[in-house]
Amino acid sequence: MPSITTWSRLEPNVRGASQSETLQARIYDPLWLLARQWQLGELQGDDNGTPVSARLRAECAELTRYRPYDLAAKPVKFDPKQVPLETLVEREAVHPKPGTLVRLRVAVEAGQQFLRLMARTPFGTKYHQGFLAAFPLAARSAALAADADAEAVRFLDVMSGRVPDGVSLYTELKKTPPSTVPAIDPSDGEAFTATKDAFIRWYDTLFSEPSGQAEAWSSQRMEYAFSVEAPTSPQRVLTSEYYEGDLDWYDFDVKMGETLGAEADHQPGVNPLPITRTTIPAPATYRGMPASRWWEFEDASVDFGAVEAEPDDLARMLLVDFAITYGNDWFVIPVDVPVGSICKINSLVITDTFGVRTLVPSIDQSAHPASRHWRMFRNSGNADTPTNLFLAPTLKRTMESKPLDEVLFLRDEMANLAWGVERIAEGVSGRPLNRREDDLARQRRDQPATPAPSNDGALRWRLSTEVPAYWIPLIPVQIQPGQKSIRFRRGATMRQDGTLKPQPALSQILKPSVGPLDIFEEEIQREGTCVTRSFQYARWFDGNPLLWIGRRKRVGRGEGSSGLRFDVAE
Repeated sequence: MPSITTWSRLEPNVRGASQSETLQARIYDPLWLLARQWQLGELQGDDNGTPVSARLRAECAELTRYRPYDLAAKPVKFDPKQVPLETLVEREAVHPKPGTLVRLRVAVEAGQQFLRLMARTPFGTKYHQGFLAAFPLAARSAALAADADAEAVRFLDVMSGRVPDGVSLYTELKKTPPSTVPAIDPSDGEAFTATKDAFIRWYDTLFSEPSGQAEAWSSQRMEYAFSVEAPTSPQRVLTSEYYEGDLDWYDFDVKMGETLGAEADHQPGVNPLPITRTTIPAPATYRGMPASRWWEFEDASVDFGAVEAEPDDLARMLLVDFAITYGNDWFVIPVDVPVGSICKINSLVITDTFGVRTLVPSIDQSAHPASRHWRMFRNSGNADTPTNLFLAPTLKRTMESKPLDEVLFLRDEMANLAWGVERIAEGVSGRPLNRREDDLARQRRDQPATPAPSNDGALRWRLSTEVPAYWIPLIPVQIQPGQKSIRFRRGATMRQDGTLKPQPALSQILKPSVGPLDIFEEEIQREGTCVTRSFQYARWFDGNPLLWIGRRKRVGRGEGSSGLRFDVAE
């Protein structure tokens, strides 16, 4: 028998056209509301005043000392207003030394810039040929063709005789007076002096390079490590180790009881700089917080009521409780502090709507047991590390060029070795060089015109097979006798002619500035490690451009096999 389902729809019936009575939201039983507030304990509150004024006292100490990871290195003075930390830590020497076949493009571009500056003067190109003859580029030779890559040789063929060597020219112009500069007419002396000074300024400011500064790159750990310090009381040293290129305040650890000599930079009233601010606190706002007004529609992009939490998910429930219940208890006080400084809050006095003034001491001076566990915006360190705000002088974003060097460190379990595979290396011209293509080109060039005579089918015994020239062996060695820890040290492989000849490494990553290349075993994982070296470009807050060479490390592509075998019969 069919059934019929019926529905009854209930609709509100508005008796009057005006909604003024409804919008007033009157309470007809105030006593009931007071009783509910009494039951919930709201009548016991004694902090119902709203802050209307805040007076903050603090002091900020700017960083004045810097030292790379080498403890034997001497700390140098550091001004965070001049250069950010990434540039200071990462930069390397870019300009080549006079007379060396390294980064030929830098020497050529410097020579071109000098000719352009000369052409803008009243005497124009009058002295171009004289400078070309006095500071010539290296000419092509058999030795150069054997050592340099094909691109560098072609580059010299085009530029030799057309552009002077800008590096040698700069070195000579820095002398007082220059000795090998072509004779300049007295009438052109003033214009030439202005051109010379402009060229020297351009050359000095083109790249950001270290000046008497030790290297911060640790070839053993394949990362940057350094320390900074400010004239604070008590003294502390901030240390950092990073390799991904991004640096911020949370990358620093505090070491109490150490010093780099920053106490000598103490200037009363200047560094540390006392700060006193009287402001009006503003309520902290965030997406999804409950609306404070009665008829205000809340933001629907974040719904804390829809957050699903299990009974044991305490962190998520605490977040929801804080956002919904206590979100309006936080206020913001804007305070401007210098970049590259350690800020210490001495006191905070709050004046509320009732005229009551409340002193809020520093969290380090609080007697509450939970204060010792407070870690927000506090650098990790010792147990007695004070709670300070460190505004690190770091960059927000940099532009990175294509890698000049790219080395892939991988493990070869079959050969019981590790390898540094040079995928890309900086060529003689200064441009990235594909090592595999360059190695194949050298093999074709060095291959004899006539094939080797056969041995009538007889077996030939080889001590070991040969690996490509851009595979640099890293041999496990024991640094200290009696210990199990080992390091990977750059070694050599046997050639077909039976000579123990080191593989020629072209990349600067495999050429440490001090000592042999010893890499800790744990730094080369089973997944491998890839290290790149490239130009970095950024601007500091004063607008000055910064161009330097920095290194980056990331995860590799796993294990590899070089095909190296021993005792092979062919």
